[in-house]
Amino acid sequence: MKFFEFIGQYILFLISLFSRPEKFSVFIKQTFVQMNSIGVGSFGIVSLISVFTGAVSTVHIGYQLVSGLVPDYIIGRIVRDSNILEFSPTVTCLVLAGKVGSSIASEIGTMKVTEQVDALEIMGVNSRNYLVLPKITAGIITIPLLVVYAMGLSLIGGAISGEMSGIISIEYFVKGLRSDFIPFSVMFAMIKSLTFAFIITSISSFHGYKTEGGALEVGQSSTKAVVFSCLGIIFFDYLISSVLLQR
Repeated sequence: MKFFEFIGQYILFLISLFSRPEKFSVFIKQTFVQMNSIGVGSFGIVSLISVFTGAVSTVHIGYQLVSGLVPDYIIGRIVRDSNILEFSPTVTCLVLAGKVGSSIASEIGTMKVTEQVDALEIMGVNSRNYLVLPKITAGIITIPLLVVYAMGLSLIGGAISGEMSGIISIEYFVKGLRSDFIPFSVMFAMIKSLTFAFIITSISSFHGYKTEGGALEVGQSSTKAVVFSCLGIIFFDYLISSVLLQR
């Protein structure tokens, strides 16, 4: 029953975002602020993770495909598909769930327990529209861009790793990247990243908004936001893959 209660409260929370909207200029200003926080603020950690994800993929796949029966360029093809279809969107968003999700939940939770949210409501401001909707919009815009960046960087990391370890030359790796490329793979990754971006920002905002008490409850809300966001990402990762990758 608690699960259905949580879903009901979450849906009502999302509906309330669009009641009594603020001025469009205020919304745009807040969205750009959040885009800087979510996108630019996550640039470094996404870069580091993407390079090493691609590098490790090349080493693992090269270790398993050491055979004269399999052409070397197949390593590049498998690294490309695995990173575009799964590693870049899913791993990147799981990391962002920890960084961005906890930040959003703690920020809103702190405002809630210090009665700043109540002050906005007293002034006639729809606090949910003012605080939450720009975060969701900024996440939907910036997180897919970070995923695209992660895709490219993971392939570069894979190529460099293959060359440095002697598993595969950059020339053959690039040949594998170009082999039988399916453009829908990128579209599939974008659908996943848009879904994950909405999950991270909306669930984290919801848990932050439910915070009551003091500093201890803010920490608990932040933890719940990360856990529920990760669970949502894993569930919808399976669901979207099952629906869109059926042959």
